[in-house]
Amino acid sequence: MKNFFTKLFRRQREAHPYCSAVVAAGGSSRRMGGENKLTAFLDGVPVLARTLLALDGASLVDEIVVAVREEDLVATADLCKIYAVTKPVKIVRGGATRLESVRAALLECRESAAFLAVHDGARPLAEPELIDRVVALAHRTNAAAPAVPVKDTVKLVREDGVVERTLERAALRAVQTPQVFDAQLLRAALQAAAESGEEITDDCSAVERLGKEVFLTEGSYENIKITTPEDLILAEAILQRREGAL
Repeated sequence: MKNFFTKLFRRQREAHPYCSAVVAAGGSSRRMGGENKLTAFLDGVPVLARTLLALDGASLVDEIVVAVREEDLVATADLCKIYAVTKPVKIVRGGATRLESVRAALLECRESAAFLAVHDGARPLAEPELIDRVVALAHRTNAAAPAVPVKDTVKLVREDGVVERTLERAALRAVQTPQVFDAQLLRAALQAAAESGEEITDDCSAVERLGKEVFLTEGSYENIKITTPEDLILAEAILQRREGAL
């Protein structure tokens, strides 16, 4: 499978549909004990900077639009300069929710972009090869995301804490980002989600509610989302292993 995508990337590098990457980076870091997870350092580099550099290194991503809190606008612009992000970058003020932040960023994406890739600002370990693999799949399917098999047993639980049933683990996947879509499809899905007022957990779920299929490709257990202080420890270990220090 990887050989297939390698050949596909080679054909698409010179001429590929324009893809704008949207980075959702306006979260509140409530579970980080007061620390801003996006400015926390991983091996000397801020989390958000690592996320931006991964997108910068992806061959099939053409521009990056970052949605951040108003108080982080200047600092994010400085990060792009300090860490020499080479692709065009726009920084916008995010909204009160993830949905609002992504929609705000979409307004600043290139109007002619054929595909939109939405990525969590707190996923700094997604490698460029993974990003390109998802974008390449979206070129063929219009909706794609990386995912990994669930390791733990997952149970459906009632409000009173009693187990209702155990879900079949073989059919379960933990979906990651970037999630990549045909531009018109994503815009329509998020518009519908905003009008319905229903909470969505990710952009795939918004597309699914339109009755459209989302295709999954191999993700990575290393593509973790920084949510708690413990995640920073794990991310440091992953980086050290990548760099051959362990």
